[in-house]
Amino acid sequence: MLTLLGSLLGFVSSAFPDLLKLWQDHQDRRHELAILDRQMEQMKLGHSQRLEEIGFEADIAESQALYKHDSQPSGVKWVDGLRASVRPVITYAFFLLFTTVKASALYVLVSEEGLTAIQALPQIWDPETQALFAAVMSFWFGQRALAKARGK
Repeated sequence: MLTLLGSLLGFVSSAFPDLLKLWQDHQDRRHELAILDRQMEQMKLGHSQRLEEIGFEADIAESQALYKHDSQPSGVKWVDGLRASVRPVITYAFFLLFTTVKASALYVLVSEEGLTAIQALPQIWDPETQALFAAVMSFWFGQRALAKARGK
């Protein structure tokens, strides 16, 4: 019996280093897979950052292309002056038109409807006018602030 137990113990003890080696190999492979997964995540992150950089570069190039025509004078003074005045003139014209329409609406409400100015003002400053006002103010003054808020 002791001989059988001794031979069994000898067999197990001789196989123990091999079992330990198999277990260590399994752990090493698991560790290497974890490293490869992390490397792939870093590569994906690097690619997404590069895509963001490309997007930023495209935005910059688009802005430069949009304003390129304004930076190169034509050589004819009145053409350059007319070209430079288009946006301000249209802005002032639409502001004058808007003010005229709202003032005439206030006049009609006060003179023909018999309302006081305090009663008539909320009626001409309706939600559509508020939305239009907010859009215009955001366009003129909030474009860069919104771009920064969005992370661009």
